Amino acid sequence: QERDDHCRRGNDERKQRYSSEQEHRRDRSGDRDRHRDHSDRRKNPNERPGVRGNERERDAQNIREQQAEREFYNERRREHRQNNEGSGADQNPELGQSDNKPKETAAVNKEKPSFELSGALLEDTNTFRGVVIKYSEPPEARIPKKRWRLYPFKNDEFLPVMYIHRQSAYLLGRHRRIADIPIDHPSCSKQHAVFQYRLVEYTRADGTVGRRVRPYIIDLGSGNGTFLNNQRIEPQRYYELKEKDVLKFGFSSREYVLLHESSDKSEANMKDDDDEEEKEEESDS
Repeated sequence: QERDDHCRRGNDERKQRYSSEQEHRRDRSGDRDRHRDHSDRRKNPNERPGVRGNERERDAQNIREQQAEREFYNERRREHRQNNEGSGADQNPELGQSDNKPKETAAVNKEKPSFELSGALLEDTNTFRGVVIKYSEPPEARIPKKRWRLYPFKNDEFLPVMYIHRQSAYLLGRHRRIADIPIDHPSCSKQHAVFQYRLVEYTRADGTVGRRVRPYIIDLGSGNGTFLNNQRIEPQRYYELKEKDVLKFGFSSREYVLLHESSDKSEANMKDDDDEEEKEEESDS
């Protein structure tokens, strides 16, 4: 009996302890919820049940007012458009939409395109290997019949000969991707100068006018200039070259002497070569 009484007493104590723990947990959770609500109210004092309902009603009313205003303005625009269409039809009922055509044609005539030379067209057409060339050949450009050559010298050192009679123009510069005659000196520009052959007129001894191909040099606006016989030439201007002329580019110590295959012959032979070249050019033209 004492054992049973002891067990019963232990069960009662456990039940009381469990019920007290449950009540304590409920009290703690309630306190936590009250504390959270209180902190939320302090953070957002306007977010109360009554305030939330009023804000929702106010938002819905604003949306309805905006929709009504938008419909009102749409109706006014529609009426205005209909009035304009009606007035246009009343003024010209027979022509209809034909009145707008003269106006459109007049506007097109006013905005005629300009066919003057511009750099944009040159950039699109005058591109070689992805690089825009700053120079375009003139219409009188020709390939020479005479075999001209450039003899480069560096401090009295003889360098390989350059044969420059296979093209009508040769670009000189530091840009090896596009240069026909590369110049590696840092004082030279990427597109420094152009060696150009041109078909020009000249007066013979008997007073008649003839034509022949002559070599020219033009500087493309380089920073350190091009020198013809130790004289700096003006940029963007053609200078006629003669036999035994000396060219220098920038501060490079290399000198380029202009000669041709018959430079070691007599003057009579040179005149004969000029006459043959002139006849060939006239027959080509």
